[in-house]
Amino acid sequence: MTTHHAPGPLDAPSRPARSAHAGPGEPDPVRSLAGPGAAGEGRSGPGSTGGTAADSVAGTGDSPASGSAGPGAAAPPGGDPVKALMHRHRELCARAVDPLEIAAALEAHGMTDRTAARFRHRDVFSLAEEMYARVPRHTSDRSAPPASAHAVPEPVAGPAAGASPSRLLTLVLLPALPGVLCAGLLAGLAQAPPGRARTLAVVAGVLAVLSAVQLCLRHGPLRSPRPAGVAVRLATLWLLGYAVLGDGLLAAAVRGGPDRLWPVDTATALGLSLAMWPAVLCARLFTGGARRRLARSRGLGEFAAATRPLLLASLTCYLAALAGLLALAGALLGASPALAGAGALGALLLLARLLLVHGHRATPTVALATAAGVELAALCSVLASRLPGCDFLAVPAETLIEVCGAEAVPTLACAVAAFALLVRAVPALSRASAHTDPGTR
Repeated sequence: MTTHHAPGPLDAPSRPARSAHAGPGEPDPVRSLAGPGAAGEGRSGPGSTGGTAADSVAGTGDSPASGSAGPGAAAPPGGDPVKALMHRHRELCARAVDPLEIAAALEAHGMTDRTAARFRHRDVFSLAEEMYARVPRHTSDRSAPPASAHAVPEPVAGPAAGASPSRLLTLVLLPALPGVLCAGLLAGLAQAPPGRARTLAVVAGVLAVLSAVQLCLRHGPLRSPRPAGVAVRLATLWLLGYAVLGDGLLAAAVRGGPDRLWPVDTATALGLSLAMWPAVLCARLFTGGARRRLARSRGLGEFAAATRPLLLASLTCYLAALAGLLALAGALLGASPALAGAGALGALLLLARLLLVHGHRATPTVALATAAGVELAALCSVLASRLPGCDFLAVPAETLIEVCGAEAVPTLACAVAAFALLVRAVPALSRASAHTDPGTR
């Protein structure tokens, strides 16, 4: 008799088994999800061929009860393919407050609708409903009625529902703070005389704007379950600094300078700071819409098909708002902002933040670091070309600047990184497991 234990929800077996349903060299999802003990329980004797628990009961007519029987009344694991899966994920099922949590965890572990069919279910959602019903709740939860996968889940992160002060703070006041501080800083600098006091005011104003941005990232829809790494923070600061100061510095370096203070792109700085508001609203639109679609969907494929257009629509709305705010900032300050470069940077930062919010860290880190590295390499190559015998280092950057201008460097770097992130974000953010409680991921 095999003794089952209750490991964590995403524990993988230490030795993946192969099945007749799996291709050569490919682990069988049923056996890997059900656990290493399920394979042995599915054999009828020493001469068995090692089929899965689902295979051993196929055609016997012993279908498992759909949420009606408790664990004690269930058939032995050898005749019940779902029970082996329940034993493997018993801790998750007992802790879950909604079948959607179980469905998302199974999907994150590699379960698909096709794999769920081998457990005699049409999709992962219906399999999760049975697992939720058959595993008893903790003592404190037994009085609560079982939740349905069709009910709209309660928000697990972000602003509270309703017109509460918390929602007003995180959706209206905090996102508007960076733009207000930046506008106040620029208005004050226009009236301040040159000198040490002006320099100190600039430093204090920049720190105040960055602190306001940090507050927006720690509260509301842009809050990630874990703090961003040092690489993400440094790359983001570099990209924002280059958007304001980099084009002027690069153009001056190509001309042989800088021999004086190069021009600062104040219009881009104001437009990007004002764009924090639409970024928060679009992130809220995507997160809330994805959760509602998750509650209405009957399969993983259906949910993914409904979520992809929502992600693209949220990104498009943000870019349109960013372009309008950049144009407004240029009109107010009498300057022409870098629309292409700032737009590419805004798309890159929003996609990176959405991935961080929904539990993905590696891809945003690589994308942001790569974009920052390209900008840094272009600037350093021009400066290093002044060394004896190193003229060739500046040829790529100078050629690009002569053809397209200094703005082409950040535009190209951020656009390529943003497109790579979009390709990654579309499938990653269309998974049900990306829209559950971060504590269960």
